[in-house]
Amino acid sequence: MTLLTTVFAAIISTIIWYRNAPKSQMNVGILCWMYWGASLMWFIDAVFEYADIREAYFTPAPADMLNDLYLGLSVIALGLVIWLVILLIKDPKGVVKAALFKRKTG
Repeated sequence: MTLLTTVFAAIISTIIWYRNAPKSQMNVGILCWMYWGASLMWFIDAVFEYADIREAYFTPAPADMLNDLYLGLSVIALGLVIWLVILLIKDPKGVVKAALFKRKTG
């Protein structure tokens, strides 16, 4: 489930990045790289786990599937948090800078 959730996140973020590729103001490419990296990591983990337990790999317990789903969603959430922090630091549209240096008129 971790592989499946991160692959879906990688595909969705890649589609969003590709649609906005010429502009690229929101740095979605960073999010794509993080999710594709996580997907590659989970794929390698799946290959080694399959090599270890063979046929039992395809019949996981429901509790294991639920734990893997939570782990995959946690990885997606962490990737979004990291992307948001990078976005706020780079501030491509100047929103944070404008809010910080906004003067009260009065």
